[in-house]
Amino acid sequence: MIVSHTTAERDLLARLMRAEAVGEGNLGMLMVGNVVVNRALANCYTFKDLTSLYKVIYQTGGFSGIDSPLFYSNPTTEERNLADRVIRGEYYYPATNALWFYAPSGNDSCSQYWYEQSLAGRYKSHCFYKPDPGICNTLH
Repeated sequence: MIVSHTTAERDLLARLMRAEAVGEGNLGMLMVGNVVVNRALANCYTFKDLTSLYKVIYQTGGFSGIDSPLFYSNPTTEERNLADRVIRGEYYYPATNALWFYAPSGNDSCSQYWYEQSLAGRYKSHCFYKPDPGICNTLH
C-alpha cells in the first residue's frame, strides 16, 4: 500500500474513477486512480497538505467527476478492486507520474502543455500531464 486509506476512502476513489473514466474501460479508470494517488503523494503545487484520498477527491476544483451522477452510487466489486490496485502501487503509462488530466473536445489533439505542465501522453480521450522535474516529491 503506497497511500494510507480507510475503506470509505477506497470506495470514494472507486466512485471517482468510474465517474471520470467509465467510458475508457478499466485501464482508463486505473489511470485516473493513478492521478488521485499521485496528488496524495506529491506535496507540491496546489496539492500541498492533501495527505488523504478524501482531501484529494474533494479538493475545490479538483475533479469534475464529483458532480456526475455516476459518482453517487455505490461502487461495484470490480471498481473496488481497481481502486485497491492503484492504492497498492500499480501504475500505468502515461499516468505514471501525472498530476493532471483532461479530455479535449471531440478529436482535438492534446496540448503539449496544460497549465504550464508537460504532456505525459494520451489514453483514449484523456490527456495526462506531469509536474516539472524537481518540484514535487519523487512519485516513482
